[in-house]
Amino acid sequence: MKEQLKGRSLLTLADYSKAEIAYILELAVQIKQKQKNGELYQPLKGKTLGMIFEKSSTRTRVSFETGIYQLGGMGLFLSSNDIQLGRGEPISDMAKVLSGYLDGMMIRTFSQQDVEELAENASVPVINGLTDDYHPCQVLADLQTIKETKGKLEDLKLAYIGDGNNMAHSLMIGCAKMGLDVAIAAPKDYQPKNEITALATSFADGSEVLVTEDAVEAVKDADVIYSDVWASMGQEEEQKEREKAFAHYQVNKELFSHAKQDAIFMHCLPAHREEEVTAEIIDGPQSVVFQEAENRLHAQKALMVALMG
Repeated sequence: MKEQLKGRSLLTLADYSKAEIAYILELAVQIKQKQKNGELYQPLKGKTLGMIFEKSSTRTRVSFETGIYQLGGMGLFLSSNDIQLGRGEPISDMAKVLSGYLDGMMIRTFSQQDVEELAENASVPVINGLTDDYHPCQVLADLQTIKETKGKLEDLKLAYIGDGNNMAHSLMIGCAKMGLDVAIAAPKDYQPKNEITALATSFADGSEVLVTEDAVEAVKDADVIYSDVWASMGQEEEQKEREKAFAHYQVNKELFSHAKQDAIFMHCLPAHREEEVTAEIIDGPQSVVFQEAENRLHAQKALMVALMG
C-alpha cells in the first residue's frame, strides 16, 4: 500500500480505494499516538511542502505547517499575493517551476479545475486543501474521528444537515467508500451536485446515499450528525437569503432527538452558534468538534508521509 500511494496526488477521495483510505487512517492513528507519547518521528526530514492559499484558513494553514515541521520538513506559505493562479503565468508553467523546488504542494483555492491542472503538470504530489467542490483532507480527519469515537466505520449512518457544498460532496464520497450510510438534508436549491451524488452512489457497496429536503428523515437513527455554515467563503452577500432558506435546517435539541441516543455532533468549523447549530449542541457532551479539528493535523501528517515519504 505504501508504494501504491507514494508520489500520488490527492485531488478528491473518489480517486482512492477503500483500502488506500483505510491505510491513511491507520497511519494517522499511529502518528497521533507517537506524538502523544512524545516520540520523535521525522520521515520527511529535509523535505519542503509548498502551501498555496487563494482562500485563507486557520485550520488548514496551521495543521499543514505544523504537520510538515513535526515530520522534519518545512512548510513554505504562498499567499494569493505571492502566486496568482492563471494571472500572468499559466498554471502549467507554475506547476513545473515549483516542482523543481518542492517535494510536495498543498493548494487551497476556488476552482477544482485549477487544482487538477496543477497536479497534471507537477512532478511532485499535489494535495487539495479545499476547493469549491471538494474538501478531502477534512473528511479524512472526520473519518478518523468517527472511528476513534465509535470504534468502526461500517454500518454507521452519518447525517449532514445544511448546504450541499464541498463538505457534503466529500462526505458523500468518503462515507460511501468506507461503508457508512450517508444522508444529506438541504433545501431544494442548495442540494449537492447531481453528478457528485451519482458518483458517490456508484461507490456505495451495500450502504445508502440519500439526498432529501427533510432534515428529520436524514437524521433518523443517525450515529453522526454533521453541520457546516450556511454561507461559505465567497458567499457572504447571500447570507440573509440563505438564513431564510435554511431556517428549518438548524441542528438543535429537537432535531437531535431523532438520531440515536449516543449520536455525536461534528462540524468542520468555523461555526456560527445559533445559526446552523445551537450552542447547546456544539458545546454539549455529544460534540466532538475539537477532537475532529485536532485530527486535521494527524490525518494530514499521515497523508504527507504516504504521498511524500
